[in-house]
Amino acid sequence: MTAETDEPENGLAEAFWAVTRRLRHRTREALAPWDVTPAQSRALGVLIRHGAVRLSTLAEHLRIAPRSATEVVDDLEARGLVGRRPDPTDRRATLVAPTEEGTRVGAAIQAARRAAAEDLFGRLPTADREQLARILRTLRD
Repeated sequence: MTAETDEPENGLAEAFWAVTRRLRHRTREALAPWDVTPAQSRALGVLIRHGAVRLSTLAEHLRIAPRSATEVVDDLEARGLVGRRPDPTDRRATLVAPTEEGTRVGAAIQAARRAAAEDLFGRLPTADREQLARILRTLRD
């Protein structure tokens, strides 16, 4: 007997983590041409979707500490992918927004990430993919 038949929950968790590791690996490979970290990629995606936001808002979207968000933005700004500007509604606050180059790179990164996910999940029949998506949304929410 295998661990999967002895302990179904354990087998399920192991399978889930194995798929997660594989998806992370494919995502890192997909991000390699732009030399960005997954955190930088996610931050750029949030900024493209939401436009200019405060660092605290970006940190909330990323579920990271504001200090970590500052480090991510510092790195993206150094590469010309985002810019900072004063918040017109609060002189003490700063907004962060993607630059033109950041928007271009962000779109390319998102396309590469989608392709990596498609490569992994594309082997499943459509009905299985839909069911898996429904199950994962249920677990997420």
